Amino acid sequence: MKKTPPPKNEPIGLKQLAEYLGLNPATISVVLNEVPGRSIPQATRDRIKAAAKKFNYRPSLLARSLRNRRTLTIGILVPELGDGYHTQVMSGIGDHLMEAGYFYFTAHHRHRKNLVEEYAQMLLGRGAEALITIDTALEHSYAVPVVAVAGHRPINGVTNVVLDHKFAAELALAHLYSLGHRHVAFMRGQSFSSDSDERWLSLVAVAKEIGIAIKPELTVQLDQDSTSPELGYPVMQRLLSSRERFTALVSFNDLAAIGAMRALEDFGLRVPEDVSVIGFDDIKIAAFSNPRLTTIRQPMSNMGRIAAQCVLNQLNGSERFRKQITVEPELVVRGSTRAIGHADQSSDGKKHRFAKEPSDDPS
Repeated sequence: MKKTPPPKNEPIGLKQLAEYLGLNPATISVVLNEVPGRSIPQATRDRIKAAAKKFNYRPSLLARSLRNRRTLTIGILVPELGDGYHTQVMSGIGDHLMEAGYFYFTAHHRHRKNLVEEYAQMLLGRGAEALITIDTALEHSYAVPVVAVAGHRPINGVTNVVLDHKFAAELALAHLYSLGHRHVAFMRGQSFSSDSDERWLSLVAVAKEIGIAIKPELTVQLDQDSTSPELGYPVMQRLLSSRERFTALVSFNDLAAIGAMRALEDFGLRVPEDVSVIGFDDIKIAAFSNPRLTTIRQPMSNMGRIAAQCVLNQLNGSERFRKQITVEPELVVRGSTRAIGHADQSSDGKKHRFAKEPSDDPS
């Protein structure tokens, strides 16, 4: 009896495919779901896969998840999707999960506490077996494995993947100190960024150890929720308007550093001849700014891979729970830092722009 092919341009079910091939539906399911340990001739496997491709048949993920109680899906929470740091961490997570045969959902919350909680529950309600968060302030534990990249809060059941910020501060300040810089300006991170407090406390501690004074008048605070170099431009303008002299800037991140360099140039100062600038993260654009940015490199993609492997290990029961995983930074020296030159003269002999304007007050 001639087999009637399934109708074209219509969804085909497992039963229809089995009838067309003259095989048991269980055999087709075993082959297409790649169930191990079943002895099925290779010729039969090839015939099943060819027919499935011809009629565009896909095994039902929902049916499989109901049978196995597994969705092979991970939920990812991130503040936003347009920043170099977050996207590079996400790239490492996504690549690793893809290689492991997992799918993932991503939700961005703009640092809004209500959305962090709401989206976490929505991801779990849609079958996420675990959560990975990036630069996200969690408030409590969950009933699934959770790994927090740049997480600093000790929460039961949450593994924090963090940078060694003390070592990062040592790399940055020792570099500037070795170049002769003692008058250093600092740019603190936004209050909503998970790394802000830890990074700042580390800088304060290391500066005290090596003899660099942190002066309030040379410390500025980032406050915008921006994903462009515009982040660092207005705060540097405010610092420059004070005419307080400094020879180097430690920026909270690379985006702010690039914006600060533009503000310095617009003010008439050159980087690094007049002011050295060091960033943080080593996002891709850092190597293409003008000048190329000296920075502290976070292994962002690798941090993402570490986070992904950590949740997979917990799901598979192959690793005991770990409260924290610490990764090391690296100093990347490029063109935005140099040894300090003359104190108050630029190379062309003109008066330095930091010099305060003469006062009209005769006193």
